[in-house]
Amino acid sequence: MNKWQDLAATSHYLTAVKIKQALNDGEIEDARLGIQELTDAMSRADRRAVRSQLVRLMKHIIKWKTQPTNRSVSWAVSIENSRSEIEALREDTASITRAEVESLWEKCFQQATKEAEIEMSVKNTVHHLTWHDVFEAEYSLTKK
Repeated sequence: MNKWQDLAATSHYLTAVKIKQALNDGEIEDARLGIQELTDAMSRADRRAVRSQLVRLMKHIIKWKTQPTNRSVSWAVSIENSRSEIEALREDTASITRAEVESLWEKCFQQATKEAEIEMSVKNTVHHLTWHDVFEAEYSLTKK
């Protein structure tokens, strides 16, 4: 790893400070490298955040569908919270498009299935989740 990779992996803020310092010192090429590493690191962080929330969201939907008698308010709240977090990330980060989320889909579903099976102590009965299942369907304990 070069110095910019190390720094960007450690702190986005400190990387920005060092880039500013490089620019003030007239080290334009070095600053350019720092900006590239910072951009890459921030993109990876955003993807990790979406991936983490998507796994959490899918896991609770799998549990909801697999164990209807065990549904809880906490599952419904977790689903809503994860949806909100992903929506906020998508609003704040132009590169997190629907296509980007869909590119993470299968790996996230596999991880969510593993985690749900561990938590439920039963085999998962859900073999696929659609965009509608994950982002549009209602999961609520109250009857309308």
